[in-house]
Parts: sequence; structure tokens; C-alpha cells
Amino acid sequence: MTVHKRIRPFNTRDTYPEQQLDNDLCQTVVARGQMVFVRGQIGQDLDTSESVAIGDAAGQAEKAMANIAMLLEEAGSRLEHICKITIYLVDPRYREPVYRTVGRWLKGVHPVSTGIVVSALARPEWLVEIDAIAVIPEAA
Repeated sequence: MTVHKRIRPFNTRDTYPEQQLDNDLCQTVVARGQMVFVRGQIGQDLDTSESVAIGDAAGQAEKAMANIAMLLEEAGSRLEHICKITIYLVDPRYREPVYRTVGRWLKGVHPVSTGIVVSALARPEWLVEIDAIAVIPEAA
């Protein structure tokens, strides 16, 4: 019996052909029907894999949050059910515009949050990555 639902599976050989990788991943995992783990989202269109908002950290955060909202909906959850987010920045100077953007999306949600400055993300044009853990609420 499978206890995990995997949403939008893909293989890295297709998404990162220049990197010679062969990993089976997915955008979202729903574990035991309640916990939702959303893969780190960046400024990229999920349907075309096209990077957006090149050079604009706030614009990339906007797209990342839109992706997270869409993936949560596909999993049966919503933004208000996010419990934890992690924000990865390639430059600490992006913190304010990125956190303002994320704050607009999560107004009133009050998740726990971790912010990390990293030396790089998977592609050089990506400035911010955001992952999320949420729940699917029990039916009322």
C-alpha cells in the first residue's frame, strides 16, 4: 500500500540536461494523506521550465510563491495551511524585497521560517528558492 502521493514527478536529466543528472524527483509529496512537502520553488514556470524575473529577486520570490500556492492546491491544501517555510538567498541584500513578497502571500498565516544565505542555487540566474511544509486539514 502506497502512503505517499507524488505530484508532478520529473527526472533531472530532462530539467537539467547540462548537468548529466538522472534523479527521479517530484514537486510535491503528500505523506500519509496529511503532510505536504513542497520542493524548493524558484522563479521558474512549472509548465515550461522557463526562468522568469532574471535579475529580480522579488520577482522570483513572487513566482516561487505562486508556484507553492498552485502546488498546495493540487495537493488539496492552501497557503494558510503552511507550517514551515525555508528561504534560500544568494545575497543577503535580497532579504528585504524577498521577505516583503513572501509576507504578502503569507499575511496572517504565521508559519515558522528559516532564512539561509547560500553561495549559489542550481542555476546561476536563480537568486531565491523557497520550500514549504504544509498540512491538509481534516474535513470539518
